[in-house]
Amino acid sequence: MTAHLEPPVHAQPDMHAALPARPVPAADFTDEHTYRYTRLPVELAATLPPDAYTSPEFFALEREKVFASSWVAVGCTAELDRPGACLVAEVAGRSIIVTRNREGRLRAFHNVCRHRATQLLPPDARHVGRHDRIRCPYHAWTYDLDGACLGTPLFEGSDIPPGEETIFDTASARAFDRADHGLLEVAVDTWGFLVFVHLAPDAAPLARHLGDLPTRFAGHRLDQWLPQRRRTYDVAANYKLVAENFMEYYHLPWVHPELTKVSRFSDHYRWQGPGLYTGMCTTPVSANTAAGGWDGLRPMSGLGEQDAVSGRFVWLFPNTALVVLPNHAFVLFAGPLGPARTRETAVILGHPESLDDPAADAALDQLESFWDLVNRQDLEIVERVQQGLENPAYRGGRMCYRFEEPLHRFQNMVVDRMVGLDRIPDGDDDTMTRMFPDP
Repeated sequence: MTAHLEPPVHAQPDMHAALPARPVPAADFTDEHTYRYTRLPVELAATLPPDAYTSPEFFALEREKVFASSWVAVGCTAELDRPGACLVAEVAGRSIIVTRNREGRLRAFHNVCRHRATQLLPPDARHVGRHDRIRCPYHAWTYDLDGACLGTPLFEGSDIPPGEETIFDTASARAFDRADHGLLEVAVDTWGFLVFVHLAPDAAPLARHLGDLPTRFAGHRLDQWLPQRRRTYDVAANYKLVAENFMEYYHLPWVHPELTKVSRFSDHYRWQGPGLYTGMCTTPVSANTAAGGWDGLRPMSGLGEQDAVSGRFVWLFPNTALVVLPNHAFVLFAGPLGPARTRETAVILGHPESLDDPAADAALDQLESFWDLVNRQDLEIVERVQQGLENPAYRGGRMCYRFEEPLHRFQNMVVDRMVGLDRIPDGDDDTMTRMFPDP
């Protein structure tokens, strides 16, 4: 079993009676005592307080304590395949630009002009603009791909009407140096096909966050995979419900009758080491049925014996699902927009070897249809959970099963950040821990 994040504490005789009444005062959201039952070992533990999913005050704190202090996956490296290509992402309520400079290096900046705070690029931007420059739409302050302020009018390319250049000449401005007014930088890094940003100025290396995942996925050559299909979903539920639903298999027989045919109940294992993630595995992956499945694309070559027959399921803290199978990958970016609102971006990727096949498009269509079916089933159920959490009579639930350990692990990561702890959970003693007994 995974090492406990806190020393064991004796459970109350009647845990439900001891759970905090609702609403929890906002000041208590950063108090370790508020989460004392979530800190118990999973066989004794209670869930996070319901207000963690419904309270605007909790959501505001969580933005700062979880998202503003974590490496957050915001997109795929293939979106940034040339200088000037960009993606615009929201992290902890801030709009962030990620682009690639002329030397091929990734750069990230707050999407804010240094003059009067105008948002520089719209959310759907895919290139920074003409001449690979980031230009403010308000007063034409312009920045290069490294964030340096190239100039305020007057400067080359500002489109000032001929003959009026002197009107915009800022040479008379006092104590002003363009070098002091570059874009506000954000830490950026990559792993595999994923791009991450970190808002804190003193961010620890991404490698610390990932733990042993780069080693576990080394055989998959994830840096070579390319996005092929994309869908978005608006979800009337807290992003943590999306996460918790992804990381447990307890619900499969009742919510996913089609999925249980290719990812059988008895073939599930916990698959996690040290790192800010939860990990699960289906092995072996079963063949497609009439309702669909994960076959179709040709598997990539060079996988190890176990990777060649397994599906790996990882939830990267705080808000990204990563599924890697022998022939494709599925990523879900769960963007929190409010206590009860999440926007999901789902991406299907393939390795070039798998895509080099005349039948690849049809196979991708089938995979997209199957993932859409599974995801919509999940969205319906997590929205019903959100509705239940709004009922003030519910004060928290009991976790007691070994296959809820990943959920317990995740919730304690959230608690750590809310109370100001920065630590990496330990991994399981066994490389793979069976989640259910043999049939």
